[in-house]
Amino acid sequence: MDKKSKKFLFDYLNNSSPTGFEASGQQIWLDYIRPYIDSHIIDVYGTAVGVINPKAQYKVVIEAHADEISWFVNYITEEGYIYVRRNGGSDHQIAPSMRVNIYTEKGIVKGVFGWPAIHVRDAGKEEAPSLKNIFIDIGAESKKEVEAMGVHVGCVITFVDELMELNKNYLTGRALDNRMGGFMIAEVARRLSENKKKLPFGLYIVNAVQEEIGLRGAEMISRRIKPDLAICTDVTHDTGSPMYNKKESGNMKCGLGPVLCYGPAVQNNVLKMIIQVAEKKKIPFQRQAVSRSTGTDTDSFAYSAEGVASALISLPLKYMHTTVETVHKEDVENVINLIYEVLLQVKPGHDFRYIK
Repeated sequence: MDKKSKKFLFDYLNNSSPTGFEASGQQIWLDYIRPYIDSHIIDVYGTAVGVINPKAQYKVVIEAHADEISWFVNYITEEGYIYVRRNGGSDHQIAPSMRVNIYTEKGIVKGVFGWPAIHVRDAGKEEAPSLKNIFIDIGAESKKEVEAMGVHVGCVITFVDELMELNKNYLTGRALDNRMGGFMIAEVARRLSENKKKLPFGLYIVNAVQEEIGLRGAEMISRRIKPDLAICTDVTHDTGSPMYNKKESGNMKCGLGPVLCYGPAVQNNVLKMIIQVAEKKKIPFQRQAVSRSTGTDTDSFAYSAEGVASALISLPLKYMHTTVETVHKEDVENVINLIYEVLLQVKPGHDFRYIK
């Protein structure tokens, strides 16, 4: 990773992009890829798409999602404490003692998730953190003071945490799910441009919004683009870290390469093509199976309109939906390289149907 890539990565990951409020992160992302694309699309909810060869009839999508989990202000007590509700799959158990940013029209208001001291908790009857009891303190003495600071019901909230390097091989921070995917597809676009590769099809580099609340951004943009092929990237669980059951969750580990998914939404001929490229180019990969949906934007592309030949390339990640999400740098590079190499051998008009 060169200095330019690293600066983009840290700028992009340290910016906040809560579900429904992704605009500032999308601007950072678009500014970075602009030199490597011919045109771009921004839809009404904020999904950003860089386009190479926009006039080509055969359309290929590479995709990640731009949003991160967060909280909403839900209720303000007369004493000035704030209760929350989820925006996406936010984890109430990690909230106590975390610092937060509350986004208001007056700017960012700092706060903390308070929690009673260990001294006053009955060890035999300790109450676990839940949405019923976690609360935010912004140093206000009353509801009136909270509101005077610009905080109201509906303000969005994120944890305060920044990206860092962990030892020499890992990256750790908030919201690597899945802005790390946005970084990777942007790097694919950059690599194609700097290596002067001319694609014989239209390439749509899609950074979709609102994945965390139901794959909504991908659903909208898939109907607009109507691609012939979609290769999505997201994160998946590293089950080698403690407290995972491999018999239930599969066996994936950071550092062993991209994870290729088997499941109904994954078109098998696309998957075979990706595996053949990985084997030919000696790119390490792992496998996982899903019983119904992938739970990623792959599902929205696969089942949009008349159906799109779709596949999922996942980045192994530790500690999903926490402030210390962790990935291996070699996996990041191998996902970028795999998507890049797959694109170089796709032929326009490729028919992925099982029966012809």
